[in-house]
Amino acid sequence: MTTALPVRARSRLVLALASLAGLAVFCWPLVIKPGAGVGGQSADAPLVFLLTLPVLVVVVLAEVSSGGIDAKALALLGVLSAVNAALRPLGAGTAGIETVFFLLVLAGRVFGPGFGFLLGSTSLFASALLTAGVGPWLPFQMLAASWVGLGAGLLPRRVRGRWEIAMLGAYGVLAAYAFGLLMNLSFWPYATGSGTDLSYVAGGPVAENLRRFLGFTIVTSTLGWDTGRALTNLAAILLLGPAVLLALRRAARRAAFDAPVDFVPASPSHADTVAG
Repeated sequence: MTTALPVRARSRLVLALASLAGLAVFCWPLVIKPGAGVGGQSADAPLVFLLTLPVLVVVVLAEVSSGGIDAKALALLGVLSAVNAALRPLGAGTAGIETVFFLLVLAGRVFGPGFGFLLGSTSLFASALLTAGVGPWLPFQMLAASWVGLGAGLLPRRVRGRWEIAMLGAYGVLAAYAFGLLMNLSFWPYATGSGTDLSYVAGGPVAENLRRFLGFTIVTSTLGWDTGRALTNLAAILLLGPAVLLALRRAARRAAFDAPVDFVPASPSHADTVAG
């Protein structure tokens, strides 16, 4: 397995805890009760979570990279982030076509879960700067995209050939719907106002709010934007996946991320030659 960014045991623990906390930030509308919010003020919960998530993302990124990133891996991360940032405007805003995820899935597959996690965050951040898309939604997008890259790196490693492309295509479809579901959950309480069958009910039963949310996401996203994103991922991975995987793996072999580095003292004759 080629791992451009090894994730240590402590980083894995931080990543797991932060992912649980991040999932809670996404799911707060389903779990917060009146008077049970942070500090006993449920009305403050959305603001607290909104301010917490960027800090959470920064802490995880700092922890994952604290072990030191190989210069070649850092260069590769920069290149792929720039490519993804340049690809994203090509499809965003048109029937849900998103061109940023297929490369994220393929790179996470080749370079491992840690690299995929970082690439998800840096790609969305760079593309937001490029398209002036910076806003309160950005940390949610970064974390959700990071999970997409992380999941691609955790897929079974032994699968190869056509089955690998089929597996990545299926993962790209599932990731597209999961990303849409999470992003809808992040703004659903504010999107529908009050008094509709799809509105968020503060403090309402979980089952009732979940029914309303699923209705909201099916009507506004699943049948349109998310399906466009899923079809884009599937088509791009099926058509471009074999060639892109081959190129990325060739780059990984040339970079030799896992190769040990040994320093051998120069022999006296060699030292004399250099000095001379």
